[in-house]
Amino acid sequence: MISLTTDFGVADGYVGIVKGVILSIAPAVRLVDLSHQVPPQDVRRAAFLLDAAAPFFPPDTVHLAVVDPGVGTARRAVVLRTPQGLFVGPDNGLFTCVLAEVLEWEMVELANPAYRLPQLGATFHGRDLFAPAAAHLASGVPLAAFGPPVSEPCRFSLPCLQVEADRVLGEVLYADHFGNLITSVGRLHWQGDDLALSPAFRPAGETRRIAVDALRLQCAGHVIQRVCRTYGEVGIGDLLALVGSMGFLEIAVRQGSAEQTLGVRPGERVEIEL
Repeated sequence: MISLTTDFGVADGYVGIVKGVILSIAPAVRLVDLSHQVPPQDVRRAAFLLDAAAPFFPPDTVHLAVVDPGVGTARRAVVLRTPQGLFVGPDNGLFTCVLAEVLEWEMVELANPAYRLPQLGATFHGRDLFAPAAAHLASGVPLAAFGPPVSEPCRFSLPCLQVEADRVLGEVLYADHFGNLITSVGRLHWQGDDLALSPAFRPAGETRRIAVDALRLQCAGHVIQRVCRTYGEVGIGDLLALVGSMGFLEIAVRQGSAEQTLGVRPGERVEIEL
């Protein structure tokens, strides 16, 4: 299986061409479109998406990710292997969140010309370089065949997630299609009437229990006094917080847009008083 994550959009033929290259090399592979609507050049958004989605795929999945503002420059092209799968894409921080979650990983540079198209253009490495590599990986080509090892991949600073005795500090990561604000506070799951927080963006560690009835959430001057299980627990147009499907705390407006209501952008501080 190969998953595809890009900022190509769906109006042009770029995604179809990438799929055509893959199927020309590995016609039996299954393709899954994770997203092609990542905002243009938004490497951080794609990095979070990959990390959040990978656990829901078989561990031998090849995740092809092309959000590549440095295409054609000296930035490396790489393959990353972790217990959660194989990741193909540019070495521009795209795999930062995935790398933060694991203790063991292996990365190589895509340097072997045998596993790319004969003509490597300067503007469409998704077609010429990354798609062929993903197809050959899915066909069983070993990692070492692609090129030399990479010991220090490019990483960006991780999203804020600070767990203290009396508070949790996080930030808004992005607004989804519905206008819900996805925050860095996670991963969360319900334990009875309380929440258990197993901090994301790091290998599995200690879990913190949070009493939902005692917390107070602040973001952009707005205060939310509880975390709901469903949107239906508040009235239409009301602001709420809840645990989203990926296990991260979300700020939402029932049948509305929290992005528009709060007027915030990625990086906005989120504070939970315990």
